[in-house]
Order: sequence, then structure tokens, then C-alpha cells
Amino acid sequence: MKPKILVTSAAGKTGLPTALGLRERGYPVTAFVRKRDHRSAQLERAGADIFVGNQYALTDMREAMDGVQRAYHCAPTAPNGLHFNAVFTVAANEANLEHVVTLGQWLTSADHPSLFTREVYLSDALIRLSPRMSVTSVDPGWFADNYLMVIDMAAHLGLFTMPLGPGDEKKNAPPSNEDIAAVAVAALIDPETHVGKSYRPTGPELLSPNDLAAAMGRALGRRVSYMDISEKMMTKALRALPPSNYSEAAVSQLAIYAEEYRRGSFAVNAPTGDVLHLAGRAPETFENIVRRTVAARPDLRRSLPSTMRAFTGFLKILLTPALDLERIQSQRDHVRLAAPRFSQDAPEWTETHAPRVPVSAPAKVA
Repeated sequence: MKPKILVTSAAGKTGLPTALGLRERGYPVTAFVRKRDHRSAQLERAGADIFVGNQYALTDMREAMDGVQRAYHCAPTAPNGLHFNAVFTVAANEANLEHVVTLGQWLTSADHPSLFTREVYLSDALIRLSPRMSVTSVDPGWFADNYLMVIDMAAHLGLFTMPLGPGDEKKNAPPSNEDIAAVAVAALIDPETHVGKSYRPTGPELLSPNDLAAAMGRALGRRVSYMDISEKMMTKALRALPPSNYSEAAVSQLAIYAEEYRRGSFAVNAPTGDVLHLAGRAPETFENIVRRTVAARPDLRRSLPSTMRAFTGFLKILLTPALDLERIQSQRDHVRLAAPRFSQDAPEWTETHAPRVPVSAPAKVA
């Protein structure tokens, strides 16, 4: 009998492909979701047991772990992340889980300026306190999906706008959601091989913002140019999106991650061979990721109405007030450090994130 595996945030960007990947290999899955929708229906068709509940509620998490032996713990990058992780850790210990794969962060360090990132650091430490439960960490950097926040403007106005610094500097090897999930699946089905290890899935090559814009252009069938914008403009753009997409707290943290991007933290030790090694396949290229997105979204096709809507959206961004990021963190009573340190300024981080030799031979995947 294959062990039953719980997938938290199972309707999310990596939770969904992780749950589906486990089902493809015949593993029984409990998919923890907030509500029933087209994503839970997809999971149900794949044979997953659907558990609808509140992942921040210990009672619900306890119930979801009934009969479970392993879990993929995918905490959202959101306020109260440490509470979410504490709930999961308590329930996992009570249920005597044998193995957990956690989705962490490449940037994680004890004194990071981002509250969300420090909470990930503490969560990683807490879940490893149990001597009975083994843990594997999957710590991706800047997802390829993050660039798709601005795919509409690229499609209709030919602009790729983000605060990523000079256009010709290669600072990220973006992984797809599916490749991150494939690494998690491999670690879940073979704990003995991966116990105690940390993996960082990446794309196949380091790309500059100009490279990213060119890939978008090829996928969209038009010329796309990169425009380096200020953090202030980024907050205006994110604020102009529907309120459900990005909270003010999340925007305040994204600004910190953009600074890490410009500092080159996501280029350290990239690309890696982890996708090839664990999933047994080459990681997906950014251009292919964009092509899949374009194929799934007919609204990205160029037309006069769509161009006018994009132009109207751009005007809305210009007219939207920027966010005061310091005020947001103060008003929300974020825990602040007197001397925070970005990743590459922290000796502990640089010692544990030193470049390593890429793995060239894939391992066998069950």
C-alpha cells in the first residue's frame, strides 16, 4: 500500500501540480483547499480526496491529516504565515507523519528585511524539531510565474515593466510551477533518498530582463521591450489590480524581493541541476512557460479592443496613488529588526548558499 499524502494549498500554483503528479504515480492524496471550484474539480477527477477547510484552523488541519503518512507543506506568502506553519507543525507531530516536504524560500535567513522571509526561516527550524519526522526543503527563488503578472501589458502594449535593474544583467533562472512541483513529488515518494536535504529548482539558464522580454515577444508574436521601473511605480501597478490579487502587506514584501533581485541574490548558484536530478527531465524554458500561458488565454490575442483596454489599464496605473511601504509595515505592526541584513550580507546565508557543482545525471523516479 502506498502511503497517503496530504497536499496543503492544493489549488495553488505548486500545490495543484504536486497533487496531480502524485496521483499520476498512483499515490492516494488528500487535497486541502479553501473552497470547491474548477481546480478542486480537476483534483477530484484525478482521484484525490478533497478536504475543504481553513488551513489556519488547527481543528481542520487535524481532521485533514486523518490517515495521512506524508505531506507537502505549501504555506502561502501572506500575512500570518508563521501561524499557518505552526498549525501545520502541531498537527503533523500529533499525526506522527513520517515525512514532510516544505516549500521554502531561496532567500530565507534569520535577519532578513522581509518579515515573511524571517517567518519562513523560523518555520523551517520549528518543523525540524521533531526527531520522529523527516523533512526535505524545496527552496525556489523568483518564480517564472512572477513575470506573468505583467503579461497583459506585454501582449497588448509591447512592454515588460518591472523594477529588475539594468536590462542586460543576467540575474535569474526562473523555474516553472510544474518543475518546482516535480521536485516536491520526487522527494515525497522517495524520502530515504532525500531526507534532510534542501533543493533549489531553477530554469535551465540565467536570463536578463532583456532576455525575458525577447522570450515573451517570441511567444506572443510581437516585439516586447523591457522597461525598468521604480518600486513606486510597481506599487501603483499592483494596487491597480483587483484587490484579491495582492494585499498591501504582500506588496510591501515584494518590494524587498525586488531589491534582492537587483542585488543579484537570485543569480547565486543558478542554474542548478535539481530538476534534472530529481524529476529526470530538463527544466522548462521561460519561453515555453510563456507559450503555455498564451495558449491558455485567448484574451492575450492582439485586437483593437484589447489594446484599448490595456491602454486604459496603464492610465489607471498612472493615476493610482503609490503605497507608502514604511507606513504599511508600521501600521500592520510588522516585527521590525534594528539591523536587518539582505541575504548576501549575512555570513550564514553565504556559507550555506555557496555555488556547487551542478548534477548532470538524473536519478530514477518511481
